[in-house]
Amino acid sequence: MRKNIYLTKAELLEDSLILHSSEKSSEQNLQPAGQVIVDSENYSFVYLAESHDDYVLLHIQEGCWPALKEGIKQNIKVVADLGETNFELEGLHHELAFLIENIEGNSNYGDEMVKKVESIFLEKAE
Repeated sequence: MRKNIYLTKAELLEDSLILHSSEKSSEQNLQPAGQVIVDSENYSFVYLAESHDDYVLLHIQEGCWPALKEGIKQNIKVVADLGETNFELEGLHHELAFLIENIEGNSNYGDEMVKKVESIFLEKAE
């Protein structure tokens, strides 16, 4: 079974980037799955985590991307605020750098997704 959590708001602090969930979640004992995938239909990066025998998909929505770019630039930790718990998105910087490089100019992700990623993360004009 999979659970989807949508991270819709970003808060850039001095030493971390907090990504807030649109609704409270009681997920406990999350473990990083070591992978980030792309949801090009909903314009989000999806951080995979595991909880017991389930996958938890943390969708980093497009509205968080400018702050995410800044967090990567500053090399600060990224934390998901799930309401009742916080969860550090370990390995996100590396995974995202790899994905952004692959998305650049690659229409397999959909033209609109490519444009959005390039304009925010690579500062290319739309």
